[in-house]
Amino acid sequence: MKYLFQISVLMLLLSCSNEDRLQTLEDRVRDNRHEFDRTQKMVDELLWIERLRGMAYVDKLELVGPPLGEDKNISLGSLHPKYKTGKFRIKAYAFFPVEFDSQTKYPLMVLPHGGVHSNFNTFYIHIVRELIAQGYIVVAPEYRGSTGFGKRFYESIDYGGLENEDVKACRDYMVENYPFVDSERVGIMGWSHGGMITVMNLFAYPDDYVVGFAGVPVSDLIYRLTTKNQRYRDLYYVDYHIGKTIEEDSLEYQRRSPAYNAGKLQTPLLIHTNTSDADVTSDEVMRLISALKRESKDFDYKVFEEVDGGHSFDRLDTRIGKEVRLDIYAHMGQYLQPLNTLTSLDELNKVSYYFNR
Repeated sequence: MKYLFQISVLMLLLSCSNEDRLQTLEDRVRDNRHEFDRTQKMVDELLWIERLRGMAYVDKLELVGPPLGEDKNISLGSLHPKYKTGKFRIKAYAFFPVEFDSQTKYPLMVLPHGGVHSNFNTFYIHIVRELIAQGYIVVAPEYRGSTGFGKRFYESIDYGGLENEDVKACRDYMVENYPFVDSERVGIMGWSHGGMITVMNLFAYPDDYVVGFAGVPVSDLIYRLTTKNQRYRDLYYVDYHIGKTIEEDSLEYQRRSPAYNAGKLQTPLLIHTNTSDADVTSDEVMRLISALKRESKDFDYKVFEEVDGGHSFDRLDTRIGKEVRLDIYAHMGQYLQPLNTLTSLDELNKVSYYFNR
């Protein structure tokens, strides 16, 4: 069957013009990328289990996301017609401390990943180790548009729209299905696109989260896209995503941008930005910070000056990265009250880097 398929592709190419052949090959390469992403994802899942062995239980969940369709008034934009019906299945990873007591109530940390198209991978391994060591249960949503789950999932992206509902659905699942998860102690934290999702969840659901942290968050899509190249803009302009340019529908991009929704903030929030960040620049993040100030919102923020590591400066395994994470945990901990808030580099290194468990 494999060879028959290859022969059929070859015959199709021979029957096409040069231009059609090139397009067919491009389509085939694009489709193969999704299979490669699936393989990478399976390998990474094994790494999660291995690298958290003795410290956390890892579970992969398959949930039902929010219903699709404009009549539900869920999406902030329009979906591609082929995805407008039925409900949508989403994925998530749940992490539980090995030594947890089912009779004890634990705080929950919702941890959405970043990237326009990416997934929750072991880049976050030390952050998860640090959260688990403090006594958090962690859920990491693989919202629509994430990679590693096939073409349909990839093309169901709804950046700034239904993806936020997917993350909220994962939060609700954890609270509703695990009696040892404390519904009164739920926080959300993320970086970049995950920081944007954090802020948008706080805006939409102020009663369901007690605190949030947004690291280098995507803040203003209109400003962002005007500073990026055409290849990046095309990620939003394709027909299965927003499908319109900023010039064609600027209001749609405003509805999806935290900076234009700042008046909705009611929940404690910490924002970080770095002036050496070439991806989500400090100028972009300051548009959100300035909007929150104009709305007289009570929140915390810090602008880091030219810290090495740029966009990922506080997720790296550097001393400054660890020190910044300690500050983040202190901020979150005052609202979530975990069993063991990390307070020093020595404590953080022991639980996250020294493999002493």
